[in-house]
Amino acid sequence: MRRVDLNSRQKNNGQVLRTVWWMLAFVVIMIVIAIRVRLLAIPLERDEGEYAYAGQLLLQGIPPYKLAYNMKFPGTYAAYALIMSIFGQSIVGIHLGLLVVNMATVVVVFLIGRRLVDATMGIAAATSYAVLSLSPAVLGLAGHATHFVVLSVLAGALLLLSPSQPKKLAFVSGILFGTGLLMKQPALLFIFFGVGYLFYRDWRARVDLKQVLFRNALFISGSALSLGATCLLLWWAGVFAKFWFWTVVYAHAYGSLISPSDGIQMFLNTGRGIVSSGWPLWVLAALGVIAALGDKSIRRRAIFLFGLLMFSVLALCAGFYFRQHYFILVLPGISLMAGAAVASAANFCSRLSRSWRVLPFVVFGGASILPLLAERAVFFAPDPVSACRKVYGVNPFPEAVRIAEYLQKHTTSYDRIAVIGSEPEIYFYSHRRSATGYIYTYGLMEPQKDASQMQREMIQEIEAVRPKYLILVAVSTSWLKQPNSETLIFDWLEKYSAEDFTLTGLVNIVSRERTEYYVPLSVNPETIQLSRYYVLIYERKA
Repeated sequence: MRRVDLNSRQKNNGQVLRTVWWMLAFVVIMIVIAIRVRLLAIPLERDEGEYAYAGQLLLQGIPPYKLAYNMKFPGTYAAYALIMSIFGQSIVGIHLGLLVVNMATVVVVFLIGRRLVDATMGIAAATSYAVLSLSPAVLGLAGHATHFVVLSVLAGALLLLSPSQPKKLAFVSGILFGTGLLMKQPALLFIFFGVGYLFYRDWRARVDLKQVLFRNALFISGSALSLGATCLLLWWAGVFAKFWFWTVVYAHAYGSLISPSDGIQMFLNTGRGIVSSGWPLWVLAALGVIAALGDKSIRRRAIFLFGLLMFSVLALCAGFYFRQHYFILVLPGISLMAGAAVASAANFCSRLSRSWRVLPFVVFGGASILPLLAERAVFFAPDPVSACRKVYGVNPFPEAVRIAEYLQKHTTSYDRIAVIGSEPEIYFYSHRRSATGYIYTYGLMEPQKDASQMQREMIQEIEAVRPKYLILVAVSTSWLKQPNSETLIFDWLEKYSAEDFTLTGLVNIVSRERTEYYVPLSVNPETIQLSRYYVLIYERKA
């Protein structure tokens, strides 16, 4: 009788502890959601502006690479178009879509963790991802392509973990991995992970070799289907040549601009900030590596955990450009490792006294909350614009909203505008089409063989269209001009703006806290003391 009572008490304690774990996850994730909702109106940054403008064009029936050139695959453009068709073509609508994508990823991370080990691992991994993917260190408030890559790849990986493995699951999983590739080229590395894990799983299950090869062929076919269908559609739309140049020829040249040594230095500089912002969870992830090697209940899933993490790192390293938002690619692997550490500790402590059983809960609760407190200056900024300033400094992202409002009031839907700089969000806000496909000017400043030709092409496109407005963005981060950059575009602009245009607006970014708006320009511009960062608005002469 005493043994029955003891077993019943242990069972009740276990149920209480599981409920407490769920409550912790609920509280932390609700805090994350509240922060995202509070900052839904944070101004779009450049990449978001590109995706939003290209998505807006898609909704108007304009194919990618016709009026907007970039080296990224078009999957994220389609994702933005879908989001905007549901939530509207606005800043809030886009960030609502990001919230849905992020929370869907949190759910998939939980399902993977639960399937790998147990619900405790799933809860810890999902909570870790929710916190880490919010961090300003990875620009988590912005809807970057990496968010969409991660959701697609993890959904495909979840299917690979299915207890039953009918052939159609391998094909569908391949489609999901291929969808990740459409979002961003480095996701190709995740397809290699999928192929490797599928082969390993079938080999461990002693599946017939012909079946192994057939299932892998289905997976690879599914992976290739998305890209193949996209190429066919782009060819049919007449933009395949542009697509090929920008996503293959130029992307290859861009990837060769940085040396491995420079890449390593960039990795160390950026990675230091990434880790320091959420260091408690990264420490848990390091302990998770030990747990995956030493804990029998987790070691049997170590191939998946280490494989996902390894190929995530390889995807991060593609091209040796370590931008902050690229690190989102490794966050699922890091989160699952942190979940492994928590699950291992929870299993170990469950065999000890009641007071020890709550230790993993307390440690993980602190590890989840500390990163949110560390970034409180951004998360609890007075308003979305202030939060934007704290993350992006004097980049003209808040100013783009006011500039676009002015342009929309003084143009018709048939007028074209030309932003001379890398601020495609202005096109999106104003609902006006670009006079040139060069919505970024970074490529024009790079020391690569096509830079001069790209500048001449941009000039020719603008002159042929005769835009009603020119917007010159005199902000260094909108150009990234180098000492050996070609200057043809600047020499042309000085002459072109003087002959055919009149200065009608000026935005002077004095500091992070203060911007002077002369829109429309009602004072003598010579009386204005220009800062290092400003935007000029020119209107074509009658």
